Amino acid sequence: MLLVTLESKEELALVRLSNGVTNAISPDLVEELSSVMAQVKKNCAGMVLAGGEKFFSMGFDLPKLLLLDRSSMTEFFYFFNQVVFEILTIPVPTAAAIKAHAIAGGTILLLACDYRVAASGKVLIGLNEIKLGVPAPYLPDLILRRIAGDVAASEMLYLGEFIDSSNAAKKGIVTSMFPKSDVEDRALEILARIARLPAKAFQASKANRVEAIRSRYENSFRTKNEEFLDCWFSSETQELLSEAAKKF
Repeated sequence: MLLVTLESKEELALVRLSNGVTNAISPDLVEELSSVMAQVKKNCAGMVLAGGEKFFSMGFDLPKLLLLDRSSMTEFFYFFNQVVFEILTIPVPTAAAIKAHAIAGGTILLLACDYRVAASGKVLIGLNEIKLGVPAPYLPDLILRRIAGDVAASEMLYLGEFIDSSNAAKKGIVTSMFPKSDVEDRALEILARIARLPAKAFQASKANRVEAIRSRYENSFRTKNEEFLDCWFSSETQELLSEAAKKF
């Protein structure tokens, strides 16, 4: 069964995470998402990234990842961050269609998109990594601080609390809200308007927007990724992660 699907919407791509109810981020899902991203970059004028009805994504697939040794987890973690980087920097407009909860890794994926279109109501968003003994990865930390500002971002990253889509909109994390049934169509409409404009001008504008993040990440990602992995494999964090894995 495909964990990531691609549906053509004229010149746009609707990319959907399809890993069960929780849409947990496993090594196989990341590999499929990377492959789909390559297709989008080559063939499409824009991409909507969507999830499921109950979870956009619950985040990392902890039951599977806790089975990995340091070498295998390092390979996964670097690859996941590279895919997030590809979403951030892909030279076409992107929008996350958030119909349901986006937790931890789910929030990371939506932060990488140009637009973040969420359902109104109780849709929870947040980076709770610190409660599990790890920092939020470096790349989403950079993105969140650019989007929400240092004060709001620090509050989210230091406390690890979830916020609803309305509060996320106040911080700029959500760019627009609609009824749940309209979210994906509205996200496609936003991208269709951009796709009608000269592509090279958009590409230059997007490159300008992400340049500071791209530069800082490329200069420091190895050190920052290893800091995350050091925390991940500490005994205290392994206990916290094992307890959290019981919810999957």
